Amino acid sequence: MNVIINGGTRGIGKEIALIMSENRSSTILVTGRNGNALAQLAENSVNRNICTHITDMSLFDDREKAFLDAVRSCFTGVDILINNAGYLVQSDFISFDNADARKLMETNFFGPASAIRLLKPIMKRGSHIINISSMGGFQGSSKYRGMSYYSASKAALACLSECLAGEFREAGIAVNCLALGSVQTEMFEEAFPGLKAPVNAREMAHFIADFAINGHKFFNGKVIPVAFSDP
Repeated sequence: MNVIINGGTRGIGKEIALIMSENRSSTILVTGRNGNALAQLAENSVNRNICTHITDMSLFDDREKAFLDAVRSCFTGVDILINNAGYLVQSDFISFDNADARKLMETNFFGPASAIRLLKPIMKRGSHIINISSMGGFQGSSKYRGMSYYSASKAALACLSECLAGEFREAGIAVNCLALGSVQTEMFEEAFPGLKAPVNAREMAHFIADFAINGHKFFNGKVIPVAFSDP
């Protein structure tokens, strides 16, 4: 399998990459902003089958060529794309900084959308796109103060997943979205200091990795809540 994971330098994305790299026949391209973390991730892969590329999803439109060159240096076709990159700023809506709001939307929505558009021509029939959203962006879920832009960006990604499933159906490409609940990651600890999540990053990564490989056999165009508790 040829796999791309956008946002894999820490937390869930990092664990997904390590789990999927256990398959000797797979090649995984992992992107992120932290070059040192990416280098360490590649070094720690058991089968030395992780490629890395430094990029910032908030600036993705200016870095498309470099990204596509990195993809083509690893493989000619893509089987699985996991858009896991995320950015979070907590602030009341009325006082939210415009620059922070735009960076958050670029990272969580526009960047992943541009990556999908760029990669779609080289995705194989039977391939699977998984967008990682949040319960904050899941319709009808509890919403939390200071999370308005983050939740809205994740809701946009969820809606995009539903739209693209219809557009890509004839090409044989499935698109699904996982709306994650509480997971013990650095981002969760920053957002909800003092709270304890019911699952850790490794446990959630196992679920996502399995869903990436098998989920398209059962789901397409679905936004699936993956949450034991709320938040």
